[in-house]
Amino acid sequence: MENFLLRQGTRRETGYDVIYSNIIAVKTLAEMLKSSLGPRGLDKMLISSTQDVVVTNDGATIVKEMDVDHPAAKLVVETAKVQDSEVGDGTTSAVVFTGFLLEQAEKLLDQKVHPNTIIEGYRKAEALALSLSKEIAMQVNPEDRKYLRDVAFTTLSSKFFASNMDKVIDVAIEAVFSIAEKQGEEYNVDLSNVKFVKKRGESTDDVELVKGIVLDKEVPSPSMPKIVEEAKIAVIDFGLEVEKGDITAKLSITSPEQIKEALEEQARQVKAMVDAIAKTGANVVISQKGMDDIALHFLAKNKIMGIKNVSRSDLEKLAKATGAKIVSSYRDIDAQSLGYAKRVEERQVGKDKAIFVEGVKEAKAVTILIRGSTDVAMDEMERSFNDVLNSLRNVLVDPYVVAGGGAFEEELAMRLRQKTLPGKEQLALEAYANALEEMASTLAETAGLDPVNAMVELRSLHAKGMKNAGIDVMKGKVEEDMTKINVLDSLRVKEQVIKGATDAAVAIM
Repeated sequence: MENFLLRQGTRRETGYDVIYSNIIAVKTLAEMLKSSLGPRGLDKMLISSTQDVVVTNDGATIVKEMDVDHPAAKLVVETAKVQDSEVGDGTTSAVVFTGFLLEQAEKLLDQKVHPNTIIEGYRKAEALALSLSKEIAMQVNPEDRKYLRDVAFTTLSSKFFASNMDKVIDVAIEAVFSIAEKQGEEYNVDLSNVKFVKKRGESTDDVELVKGIVLDKEVPSPSMPKIVEEAKIAVIDFGLEVEKGDITAKLSITSPEQIKEALEEQARQVKAMVDAIAKTGANVVISQKGMDDIALHFLAKNKIMGIKNVSRSDLEKLAKATGAKIVSSYRDIDAQSLGYAKRVEERQVGKDKAIFVEGVKEAKAVTILIRGSTDVAMDEMERSFNDVLNSLRNVLVDPYVVAGGGAFEEELAMRLRQKTLPGKEQLALEAYANALEEMASTLAETAGLDPVNAMVELRSLHAKGMKNAGIDVMKGKVEEDMTKINVLDSLRVKEQVIKGATDAAVAIM
């Protein structure tokens, strides 16, 4: 009967075969990302259909670039994307943990445990894990930069430019505090106020923080000023050029005088626009649209710097930073719509030029200027900055941290095993704990340790009450207290990994 309902060629699968098929697909995906977990995680080289090459160990980038067909694997890819959008870090962990949860579920299915029992057990285990995580975590003062540096260090330790981490961490912390807004005892951090500009040349060591906006543009006329102090900025989204009429309009010219009159009329139109701007006292005009040669001439004559063809996102950032109002018509522009910056300057950056808008009225906007010899290096630097900025934001918003190196997962697994659930749900609870422990085991493996011996030692230390014992991946040994070697993770990231991976595993079963 159902053949009448389904499109021709549609295949319907039911029962345990489907669950096993889904589990295999997700385990395969997790296995691909497992080797990228942790500071010793390996980079992946991804080649797109257009032959663009991406080299990264960033989980979010890897899953975004992968062309996945299996519906269960697609669900896990979406989980990774949610992890990235919610907390900006932990995407690899989310995928790998989902794989471990399903691997443990597969063993229970082999023991004839019903999927609904596993699902119920996993849900209860998730609730217990989230409750216990707050007990394990340490509350910190978000204004104490030591803890922020430790979290940033842990986030960046797997990146290729690890030798220059101190400067990168300094830039990231300064950027976050520059845009953070404190409301009572809480922080609000909008990372959209951080702009990245990448310029070839020098090396990735030459990263620079600009407290203001940097536009990847240059002054379009040599007659215009290259530096404007005490800048009054008009931010417009209309062009300073002759207004184009109806596309079907025709102009009939029968004499040279008419050509001259037409050109003079065009000049009058553009001059009227520039005059309207000049009357407001503006000495910088930044437009989303174009500026023709006539406009450039009149702007230069009025000693006004003009910047054209700025992207909408940059225009909005600029308006917010300078306190300007984006104006859509020269008839609406007035002194109240202008923004302010202490200095607007065209500077040489490598072989290129850029516009620096500094000393802005609203200092909640910064630009990170990234340098590098190749686009691949600069792109990876930007991804790394995104990760560390999100990690710092998470600590400011939710000031709880946990020991890294698998210490949190091992402690959580041990405490979950001490809990009891009714019937076969207890098996699911233990399976959940095993999946958590596999995360620590994977770190030991990527560090070159024997995972079995490492986990025996780690379990022993946690059983003695050393809740911060973990894997020192850099030295390749089990460390009794990861906080003493400054390896800390944001609790917010860990909690999102638990939520996202559990949701995905339950949906797939």
